[in-house]
Amino acid sequence: MVIELMKSHASVRDYKDKQLTREEVSELIEAAQHAATSHFVQAYSIVWVKDPEKRKALGELSRNPQQMEGAGAVFLMCADYNRLKHAGKLQGESIVFDQAENLIVAVTDVGLLAQNLALAAESKGYGICYIGGVRNNMEAVSELVGLPDGVFPVYGLTVGVPNEANEVKPRLPVEAILHENQYDEAKYETLLPAYDETMARYYEARSTNQKQATWSEQMAQFLRKPRRQDIKEVLAKKGYHFK
Repeated sequence: MVIELMKSHASVRDYKDKQLTREEVSELIEAAQHAATSHFVQAYSIVWVKDPEKRKALGELSRNPQQMEGAGAVFLMCADYNRLKHAGKLQGESIVFDQAENLIVAVTDVGLLAQNLALAAESKGYGICYIGGVRNNMEAVSELVGLPDGVFPVYGLTVGVPNEANEVKPRLPVEAILHENQYDEAKYETLLPAYDETMARYYEARSTNQKQATWSEQMAQFLRKPRRQDIKEVLAKKGYHFK
């Protein structure tokens, strides 16, 4: 059952007008907290954005107004070493978190927490969508919800009762991501063109937003130039210096 639920995931961007209760949110987050965490640091925090004005502002900053204003719950999934600074103070220690390794740990912790939260929500019949757009204006988003040094938003996560069901996008074949004993890039010459054909058929046949496109075409366009080039500077202001 769990595997089938995982394989049925599709992003939901249109929700019914039903807000999640505190009890429902608490249940989801408590389940999410049981994700693995590096050395048990739990380097994450969640900001539940309930205030309508803040939701509206967050929608504008992330360029996702429909989701931020229409979802049943809006969460900012944040990397957080601020709480660990307080833990250090209890022991008379000044913690070090401005290393690249600690950044990887925090972002990984957030990812595992968020995916557990998403899976818990979907098990209850809710739909979810990750909103990477909060990094379009990371500094302004941080100011909007008062994130202190050591804390930054990694992505948003919207949850709610789906207003419509989206088709599941075909993923890369297992053979494309699974390498046995050593990395094998030669297989991409055949696997990627075949996957492009699969995605082209999917985009042409899906019930909404049909288009003519392939996966490699979209990836080439998406990654042909740098994006969000202010992030390194914003993270430095938060205390992450990549030492």
